[in-house]
Amino acid sequence: MGVFAVATRDTTCRTLLSAAHTAFRRDLDRLAAAVAAGKGGAAHVRAGWDNLAQQLRMHHDLEDRTLWPRVERAVAGRPAELAVLAEIRAERARLGPLIAAVDTALATGTSGGGGGAVAAVRTLRDALEAHLRHEEATVLPLAESVLESGQWRALADEAALRCAAGAELFVPWVVDGIAPVDRSRFLTALPGPVRDRNRVVWEPRYRKRRLWST
Repeated sequence: MGVFAVATRDTTCRTLLSAAHTAFRRDLDRLAAAVAAGKGGAAHVRAGWDNLAQQLRMHHDLEDRTLWPRVERAVAGRPAELAVLAEIRAERARLGPLIAAVDTALATGTSGGGGGAVAAVRTLRDALEAHLRHEEATVLPLAESVLESGQWRALADEAALRCAAGAELFVPWVVDGIAPVDRSRFLTALPGPVRDRNRVVWEPRYRKRRLWST
């Protein structure tokens, strides 16, 4: 199960996507604060970053392989919309080296001064924020407008096959520290058995990892 695996309509899918985007921003803020305080090498900070990097890879792989191809087919022959999708893909590709740069800086402990991890995290955060805003303003509304209910269901089925093991990390990660109203909105978008599994197993296991705690 992944971001789209429980979506039966575009509004539910957008709720799940928006939740992931919010979690990306939250964790990058946590990482920026940690490296600014000279704690980028702490074990729980590194574990938090490793989880964030994994979530980013899963999220973008799912979009690249399941969502955007369907939208591209739906807007075939419409150059303006296809150009926006191409821009989103190009932005996604440019994030890869920036993620690698943060990983290298944290691994080598280069977090001081105006360079190293501080600069690497700032660069990644700025680039990812621009990418997320672009996506939220353009291609997500486009997907909602051009994909029919049956296409969303097919998308959900394919995503479930690709990300069968991802939910146990994704769900508790999304709700980590978010406001009660946002937590309720997100969990309500999930099937009852998933919510129960998260409450009984996934969240307790996630909390024991103490990600970002220094």
